[in-house]
Amino acid sequence: MTSQPTPPTAADSFGAHLRHWRQHRRLSQLDLAHEAQVSTRHLSYVETGRAEPSREMVLRLAERLDVPLRERNTLLVAAGYAPMYRQRSLDDPALAPARQAVDLVLKGHEPFPALAVDRHWNLVAHNALVPLLMEGASIELITPPVNVLRLSLHPDGLAPRIANLPQWRAHLLERLQQQIAATGDATLASLHDELAAYPTPSVSHDTPAMHHELAGVAVPFQYASPQGVLSFISTTTIFGTPVDVTLQELAVESFFPADAHTAAVLAAMAAQASG
Repeated sequence: MTSQPTPPTAADSFGAHLRHWRQHRRLSQLDLAHEAQVSTRHLSYVETGRAEPSREMVLRLAERLDVPLRERNTLLVAAGYAPMYRQRSLDDPALAPARQAVDLVLKGHEPFPALAVDRHWNLVAHNALVPLLMEGASIELITPPVNVLRLSLHPDGLAPRIANLPQWRAHLLERLQQQIAATGDATLASLHDELAAYPTPSVSHDTPAMHHELAGVAVPFQYASPQGVLSFISTTTIFGTPVDVTLQELAVESFFPADAHTAAVLAAMAAQASG
């Protein structure tokens, strides 16, 4: 189980929020005081509510604790200050340049699949290749909002067609656990427990060996298609130094062919889809 300590609520004090994040990062008051260049006594007073932090102090502590932007807003509000980081839908006109950049990356990656997801791994956008790989999945799993991790590992989703399912499943669960450790997100912890409880389909496929130079640096995604097993490696793209909550939580997953057969099949699929 990946259950986390119960996070403080919006009604809790700034000190409660600060203590939660300090303990989540496994720091003592002395450690955090040193990192933030404040006295341990003052930090203790702030955490217990005997002293009120300045806005600059709230932001400095949040920075040292590597608190996500969404939770930095929560810290500011708990301390009596206005939120600093905007939270807008990607469809908001103000984020049109960012949405155009995402669409450009997705389209430019064709004829290979690429998709964008939010902080909970819900599908935000995709290019033309992604639906071709989702064919055959249960309608419930591909009805918006689509959670791509659930779609990948559910027995009625892509799991029966993932040729190296045990390896890919372990990779996704480990990656999700790392995200939980970084964010303390209870929704992600619940998703992890749900995915870990899925039965593993007993389906075997002939899986091609990864090229030696790739095997040591990337976990492959091997998909059993009618044209044979397609082998991919993936990369993640995020916005650098975002000042908007939505942009910080957005990630683009791009899949690259790991062999010539996969590249040729994808090119043919893309040509057929566009024709």
